[in-house]
Amino acid sequence: MVGTILVTGGTGTLGRQVVPLLVGAGAKVRLLSRKAHESAAGVEYVVGDLLQGDGVAAAVAGAEVVLHLAGGPKGDDVATGHLTEAAARAGVRHLVFISVIAAHKIPLGYYKTKTAAEQIVATSGVPWTTLRAAQFHDLALTAVRMLAKLPVVPVPRGVRSQPVDARDVAARLVELALAEPAGLVPDLAGPTVYELAEVLRDYLRASGKRRLLLPVRWPGKTGKLYRAGANLTFDGTQLGQRTWEQFLAEQVG
Repeated sequence: MVGTILVTGGTGTLGRQVVPLLVGAGAKVRLLSRKAHESAAGVEYVVGDLLQGDGVAAAVAGAEVVLHLAGGPKGDDVATGHLTEAAARAGVRHLVFISVIAAHKIPLGYYKTKTAAEQIVATSGVPWTTLRAAQFHDLALTAVRMLAKLPVVPVPRGVRSQPVDARDVAARLVELALAEPAGLVPDLAGPTVYELAEVLRDYLRASGKRRLLLPVRWPGKTGKLYRAGANLTFDGTQLGQRTWEQFLAEQVG
């Protein structure tokens, strides 16, 4: 019998895929949200704020597993600290955390915060599992939609990505949450590596738009790392099944 699983970030892109899978697996799902919701469809909603720490202890109480999906451009380390402290006090037996591929390599604020959050999880005293995933197709689509609003679209030369479908990540996370703590597990990326220009051209074709693409050089250390493929991972990587082209056809085609 699957016990209570607390999910943070359950209303986000990933959480909306994860929660139904957990319910289908027979878990009692408790979803932490900053806003009140009526409990329904096997999901209990509790109110709390991870950044402030408000309501977190009450949300964690009685949960056997915590699936930490909440994240943002800032404060992931602070939020994760509040959650792990509460989980340790409550005797949670398994904490599952979603991070990003190459978090420890890319010198950008978001990645540095994710790395700090990974360390907080690993040293929390709570048995843990961390999965690093590639950029989601959804985020790639949002980015190219914004860029396609420009008459001339700048495209960093030599930069590649390996986007993954959120549904594939959700399935893997549920699998991990229902298993024993495993530490840092193999990364999860999409099945294909793309030049950024390819991703943009795919979107323009699917949406019937015509734009001039302007190759540019991404300067500095970060640009050098991206051109070297530091944001990619291959050794020991698990691959999702759904391609960028399939996702695009569903969303735009």
